[in-house]
Amino acid sequence: MNFLKNVLSTLVALILFTVAAVFIGIVIIGALSAEEPVVIKENSILHLKLTKPVTEMEKENPFEELFPVSPETIGLIQVKEAIAEAAEDNNIKGIYLEAPYIIAGIATVEELRQSLIEFKNSGKFIVAYGEMYSEGSYYLASAADKIYLHPEGDLEWNGLAANLTFFRGMLDKLRIEPQIFRVGEYKSAIEAYERKDMSPENREQIEVLLTDINDAMVKNIAESRQIAIDRAAEISEKMLVRSPKDAADLKVIDGLLYEDQVFDELKDLVGIEESEDLEFIKYNRYRKSYSNYSSSKNEVAVIVASGEILPGQGDLNTIGGAKFSKEIRKARVNAKVKAIVLRINSPGGSFLASDVLWREITLAAREKPVIASLSDVAASGGYYMAMGCDSIVAHPNTITGSIGIYSVIFNAGGFLNDKLGITTDEVSTGEVSALYTMDRPLNEQQKRIIQNDTDQGYETFVTKAAAGRGTTVKAIKAVASGRVWSGSQAIKNGLVDIIGGLDIAVEVAAEKAEVSDDYKVKYYPRQKPFLEQLISDLEGDTQVKIMKDQLGDLYPYVLEFKKVGRIKGLQTRLPFDLQIQ
Repeated sequence: MNFLKNVLSTLVALILFTVAAVFIGIVIIGALSAEEPVVIKENSILHLKLTKPVTEMEKENPFEELFPVSPETIGLIQVKEAIAEAAEDNNIKGIYLEAPYIIAGIATVEELRQSLIEFKNSGKFIVAYGEMYSEGSYYLASAADKIYLHPEGDLEWNGLAANLTFFRGMLDKLRIEPQIFRVGEYKSAIEAYERKDMSPENREQIEVLLTDINDAMVKNIAESRQIAIDRAAEISEKMLVRSPKDAADLKVIDGLLYEDQVFDELKDLVGIEESEDLEFIKYNRYRKSYSNYSSSKNEVAVIVASGEILPGQGDLNTIGGAKFSKEIRKARVNAKVKAIVLRINSPGGSFLASDVLWREITLAAREKPVIASLSDVAASGGYYMAMGCDSIVAHPNTITGSIGIYSVIFNAGGFLNDKLGITTDEVSTGEVSALYTMDRPLNEQQKRIIQNDTDQGYETFVTKAAAGRGTTVKAIKAVASGRVWSGSQAIKNGLVDIIGGLDIAVEVAAEKAEVSDDYKVKYYPRQKPFLEQLISDLEGDTQVKIMKDQLGDLYPYVLEFKKVGRIKGLQTRLPFDLQIQ
């Protein structure tokens, strides 16, 4: 009897689920079929409101009206496509830019800025407006023809600062001892666990890096705003803009206006009467008005690799060695793919996973052009991937290099014993059977073995870098030792070939494949089916919200410390988790 009840209840559940699924499907199909095509009216203005995090690519949501997913991101690649499309669209007269506090890396801002400058070459206008501008936001807005600020607003232009977090004091309180093994005086990724402040070497490289990036930004702003470079540098260094009036007086902006006054300016630019309404088309809606379909049989595959490098499949925010190796392999054996562009935005990670990816990249490079396009950061393991490519394209302010390696074993014996009262014991068959033990200090023999592995890993890194760059190990070691460089510095010391963004990398790939006149661009990895992605996003968002609610201001620090659990084996990681402000 119970068996029959269970069977019947299961059947009823299946029927209800099927009916619900059919109902949802009908609603979705109805919503899609009812959606009117997006038509761009004459004298339209593309409204770029960049207030969400800018990632390499945004997640596609074909049912946006029915299933809004949060938190949302804006895809750099999609925004660039929209700007390029608007430049050729006769109905788009200009761009209205709002980016009060852009959440993006410096190189990402640079790439967006270059797209805006190219848009202006079409003869159309760009007007930027904000109630406030952060440093990165102002740098982006400086590409506009006109920059307006709210009369009571705020503008930050006072140079760059780097903030690093250190956990050594916390580890001491917890009685956890970091046992460090590294090669290179600049390989300071583990300083967060080893020190309470920056080493002289780390401070030196960060100062040089920030100065180079800041000088490039000041120079570009000076050119756009027609201010002498020396004067622009003085404005930034001494923070001469301390009020909206200062910004206007120093010609950093074009005026102090309320938004309705900016709208009047826009009406003049598009040539309509003051009584008429402006025709704004929002970015996410404008994207639905055009198609990037191409019938070309020649494909340039852009593989977007963003995040920390980990063994295995990884997840949406990391580069899984196995997952991305498969993507590269598929592009290599696909006859339609004539060239590959590897878009890298990564501080590195697992040495093993980086080498797995390097192998697939070098195999692909034997059969077709493989070009690296470096985004905000492509350092250590990120550079390990790039060095297997035919050519490396980077922005002037890309953070790259960091050719070095380290490993760390945490001795938690004091924490387990003194804080928790936990003790351990063991039986082993060899002298170093428990090589990577974490419940007591390593002995001298264990330390020698791990340091030797680290030394060998470094030699592997520099040897393969030398082969990939067509130079000597000695030349690579001269710019290695874990030191990071800006893109403009990297091209001078032979680590990068070309200065430019993703568009340049794609053009180089197509040219090397001899398909410049006939090709299409496709992006990989392909996204998950929408409903699967929706469930995954909702689950991840819920977990993040719970953590943020529980931890409050401590959330970023706990998130940083969680990385300790992922440090297994040799690491090729950026020598610091750098927050540029």
